[in-house]
Amino acid sequence: MSVRQGFLALLSEQPMHGYQLRQEFERRTGSSWPLNIGQAYTTLNRLSRDGLVEATTGETTDVDPPTASTTGRTAERYHLTEQGRRAAVSWWETPVPRGKAERDELAIKIALAVTVPGVDVAAVVRHQRAETMRALRALTRAKRQVDPAADRARSLVLDAQVFAIEAEARWLDHVEATVAGEPQTERPPKRSTR
Repeated sequence: MSVRQGFLALLSEQPMHGYQLRQEFERRTGSSWPLNIGQAYTTLNRLSRDGLVEATTGETTDVDPPTASTTGRTAERYHLTEQGRRAAVSWWETPVPRGKAERDELAIKIALAVTVPGVDVAAVVRHQRAETMRALRALTRAKRQVDPAADRARSLVLDAQVFAIEAEARWLDHVEATVAGEPQTERPPKRSTR
């Protein structure tokens, strides 16, 4: 998911100001994806450029941050165009792609570790497992502090993060059992160009 799709989804409910969109995006994603206001307005500018949203001005707003000097000014309120509405519906109807090759830094690190001579793969796995377990403990503590009935979005996001970390721990067990004890694959010798 991108901020772009998130904004289209939110605007399908009602028109909003940029700051209001930012707040709603963070709230509804369980505060798992903090946005700065510049990123929010950059996204809105691109959506506008692509014909998916339009801005209207002329109404006074107090939705800007209370510390900002813009409180009470005339602000732009964004709404979906017909093309934007179709894009939002399409996003809801289209499954998130899975199984395609993604750049997973840990998987790439382990793949390189087993092919580079002299790398202690067991140590790489051991260090990563310590970090993975630290992250799992932190997420578990955070999960205990959330009332799922009061903040379902945050609870579900934390569940997804816990499940992903648990899967990573299982994968590290698999790596250790199948690869870490074996010698690294040597790189093929360079061919002579003569």
